[in-house]
Amino acid sequence: MDIFLTLIINGLSEGALIFLMASGLSIICGLMGVVNFSHGTLFIWGGYVFVWIYKMTNSFILGILAAVVSVFILGIIFERFFVNKVYGNAPAQILITLGIQIVFTDLVRLFWGATPIAIGRPSYLAGTTIIAGVTIVHYRIFLIAVGLIIALAVGYMLNHSKAGMVIRAGVQRPDMVQALGINIKLYFTLVFAAGAALAGLGGALYAPLVGNVVSTAGAYNQILAFIVVVIGGLGNFVGTAKGCIFLGIMGSFVAWFAPPLAVVANVGLMAIVLALKPEGLFGRAVKK
Repeated sequence: MDIFLTLIINGLSEGALIFLMASGLSIICGLMGVVNFSHGTLFIWGGYVFVWIYKMTNSFILGILAAVVSVFILGIIFERFFVNKVYGNAPAQILITLGIQIVFTDLVRLFWGATPIAIGRPSYLAGTTIIAGVTIVHYRIFLIAVGLIIALAVGYMLNHSKAGMVIRAGVQRPDMVQALGINIKLYFTLVFAAGAALAGLGGALYAPLVGNVVSTAGAYNQILAFIVVVIGGLGNFVGTAKGCIFLGIMGSFVAWFAPPLAVVANVGLMAIVLALKPEGLFGRAVKK
């Protein structure tokens, strides 16, 4: 029984990390209609900036803040100079964001090198506690808590705040929102940057979990984020959160009981969902 509880905790923490990246992608892709293939590079920029500042200042909090702020600014640059030009044009979005992914991933290798950079956890999050035979890793509990806080905050913003209302209205009728004197372009820029910042936060928290940061982590985690968005339902924020929990726990159990299937399980699940329920496990079918 203790191994099942351990795997569930590990799965929830993995799901929380996936959520930090997938939630930003869900907002950008599902709400704004932007197919963003540069999300992976935002993730690793967050990771590298975190490691850089953390090693320089020996402050975990400063490293996190630096990662979030720097990737937020990077998101503004991406949106204003590149994505802004291709709203409503999915093929152009794919090409331009893929180009950004390649260029900015190479810049990471230029600045910090291609070899992994080791990083540890802060002392107050590095320990473990054993309760009834279950080993609880403090850092994983921290990840679960961060994921829950972000989910509640973003969910409230989207559904109960003026900003969320403006964003939803702006996606449907940007001309009408603009006519009301609201700068919808500024809202779009800030939403894109906020989604980028979530990816940066995910990259920063991912590095201490695995013990290092490496440029290839961006592409891998971007694939996981797209899988979750497909499974949860495009534009369905709650569905994305549920999909992250499902994928995290499934991945934890598969990696323990059937390691050879760990690589293909996620992709296989996505293929099954697309074949049987294209709107996603937690999405609603659209009648035509």
